[in-house]
Amino acid sequence: MSIYQDLSLVKKNIPKNVTLVAVSKTKPNEFIQEAYNAGQRIFGENKVQEMVEKHDALPKDIEWHLIGHLQKNKVKYMASFVSLIHGVGNLSCLIEINKQAKKHNRIIKCLLQAKIAQEETKFGLSFSEIETILNSNKVKLLDNIEIIGVMGMASFTDNQDQIKKEFQSLKSFYETTQLKALSMGMSGDYQLAIQEGSTMVRIGSAIFGSRL
Repeated sequence: MSIYQDLSLVKKNIPKNVTLVAVSKTKPNEFIQEAYNAGQRIFGENKVQEMVEKHDALPKDIEWHLIGHLQKNKVKYMASFVSLIHGVGNLSCLIEINKQAKKHNRIIKCLLQAKIAQEETKFGLSFSEIETILNSNKVKLLDNIEIIGVMGMASFTDNQDQIKKEFQSLKSFYETTQLKALSMGMSGDYQLAIQEGSTMVRIGSAIFGSRL
């Protein structure tokens, strides 16, 4: 199937109140342009340099999300245009994002990444660490960022019960906050994530496949 057909199929499975981030990392500009022509406007990249190059080459009304693990020294390169930074993992990173956003007179939206998977390779904060950041006086003084939600990635497993429990744990924590966005779910588990309350899903291969 074409990107247009795959995107249409994915959108049919996503309620209107759930935000679709089309994960375009490693994909060429023509793939992104095809999805753009089909109406998609939000794209996710995991490397800052690649995202900068795509931002420069593609339509300017695209909302770019950084979905990869963020290094502080890379924030300055995307601060002028990034719409949402997923997976922020510490206070010092928030401070740097705020510093760079201020230079461009912008407010950059952020998600805090919770570790819900049992895999050691997954990044993330404990729920108590997220609470500490949300209640920190230092964070309250950061006028050029907005923490809009939390995100988490489930274990890479075929055990649907385990994935469901991990999503449920994040949903339960999310409900104790005043945040707007709950980002969980990727190509392999987004329908389950939506059932468990996700408001934002990150989908790559189900849209772009392996067409390289």
